[in-house]
Amino acid sequence: MILHDPGFTYAATAAAVLWLGLLALPWRPWGTRERLETRGATPEADLSSVVVLIPARNEAATIGQTLAALARQGCNLKAILIDDRSSDGTADAARAAAGTNLALEIVSGSALESGWAGKMFALEQGRKRADRPLVLLLDADIALEPGAIAALLEKKRETGAALVSLMAELSMARPVERLLMPAFVYFFKLVYPFALSNGPTCLVAAAAGGCILIERAALDEIGGFGALKGAIIDDCALARTVKRSGRRTWIGLSHAAKSIRGYQTLGTVWCMVARSAYTQLHYSPILLALASLMLALGFWMPLVALVSFPALGAKLIGGLALLAMAASYVPTLRYYGRSPFWAVALPLIGTLYLAMTWSSAIDYWRGRRTAWKGRVYDRHMRASGE
Repeated sequence: MILHDPGFTYAATAAAVLWLGLLALPWRPWGTRERLETRGATPEADLSSVVVLIPARNEAATIGQTLAALARQGCNLKAILIDDRSSDGTADAARAAAGTNLALEIVSGSALESGWAGKMFALEQGRKRADRPLVLLLDADIALEPGAIAALLEKKRETGAALVSLMAELSMARPVERLLMPAFVYFFKLVYPFALSNGPTCLVAAAAGGCILIERAALDEIGGFGALKGAIIDDCALARTVKRSGRRTWIGLSHAAKSIRGYQTLGTVWCMVARSAYTQLHYSPILLALASLMLALGFWMPLVALVSFPALGAKLIGGLALLAMAASYVPTLRYYGRSPFWAVALPLIGTLYLAMTWSSAIDYWRGRRTAWKGRVYDRHMRASGE
């Protein structure tokens, strides 16, 4: 079909302006300059100021690698694993993996109380046992490279932040992961520009829940995890609450924290994204419509202009928009060692993420707010599937 309406040309021009404007933003949300890497193993590092809280629900398959990685971080580290009513032997797997280089305490989690998200409830039980000035919140499927905690401590001293967080490197071994996982980070950085989040403004606040180092005093001052008990996007809610208390936060990319969890199929990625996508839009149909319009304009219109517009000028505009789109994605691809040619798939990737967002909204309209780890939460954060 050939399109002649000048309105389509204007839409293609708007798409080009959108992508060029994104590249021109001074805080570079598409960039990768906010990063933290290790300097290698530091077995002599004294970590007596740090206690690690690990909420774990049915994580027997991953917890051994997570604890083994902690044991290589340095001396005098303590970890508290909160076994959130697992049915797969998570606690036994943890005991077998702890070894002698890591002081491990295992807490049997209480039954989930109404109004709480499971992870927040588990962390609150761990917080009450934390007896050191610094708390590392670590997901049970995150393995830290040797020296990662020492690097976190150094970054905290360097920035003066009360909260320092790492965006873990996601698994990219399978085709569906190579297609979608770099984009997950890319879109996260567009929504929460790291440079702005790391600044003093409270308007943007971000953290990555897989790995967060926070001052216990800051955590206690905000009321612990009770202040976030019903949060679905709990990491960013925590960062926002800490910033509102007058403290600074810092977030960066890293190869030093790696997710062990793999996503074998599109369906598993879909569930991971959909559980919080509509929450990101504050459950607003208006914001959902606006987001859909922006994604359609940004991802589809350049292709339509290139393929269906008869005028050479319109085709050039569409091509320029596609080039700018790809240029914004290439830094993320390069950071994760992926070929820049994956950028040509960004319109398809954007379409899939939009579909996941609509799936999340439809679930919410049907009465289901989110689901994770066998628990289904309704709009009032009542959980079933315990």
